[in-house]
Amino acid sequence: MLVLVCPVKQSRFGTLKKVSGRLKQIWLGRDERSLGETPVRRLLVVDDEESICFSMSEYFSLQGYKVDTASELEEAEKLLDATNYRVVIQDLRLTMTSSQDGLDMIKLIRAHNPQTRIVVLTAYGSAEVEDEARRCGADAFLRKPKPLSQVAQVVQGLIESPPRQAARPA
Repeated sequence: MLVLVCPVKQSRFGTLKKVSGRLKQIWLGRDERSLGETPVRRLLVVDDEESICFSMSEYFSLQGYKVDTASELEEAEKLLDATNYRVVIQDLRLTMTSSQDGLDMIKLIRAHNPQTRIVVLTAYGSAEVEDEARRCGADAFLRKPKPLSQVAQVVQGLIESPPRQAARPA
């Protein structure tokens, strides 16, 4: 994990401050266009738990991603209409009653951009649900809780591997 340490003016709080994610970009006066020659990797996190969206946003921002978050299907749909994401990490259950939202989300992502890699991260997993998610187009299926470093390994592996071929009608 990379932590940026920025020297600041001497104060009663000391001479160094740790800065992460978006705050680092503001602190250094940079935006994603000025981070270098490498294109910005876009990532969308969709989860109804605000703490998960926040922690993933901070973690993946430090890894060089431009991260957007959504807590419901409609919000995610608007983001997908406006942006081409390299990876989507999504919960399967966006409401308390059904995992159908998550399956609909996978289908929606596949309709918007078949090249987007989809990671399902859920506490409500079973072999049957995992099979259904994969049939809908999920590339990976992880069960919560999962350390962010392991989620990042899966994301990086998906980015580095070729997308799976869509099923062709017979």
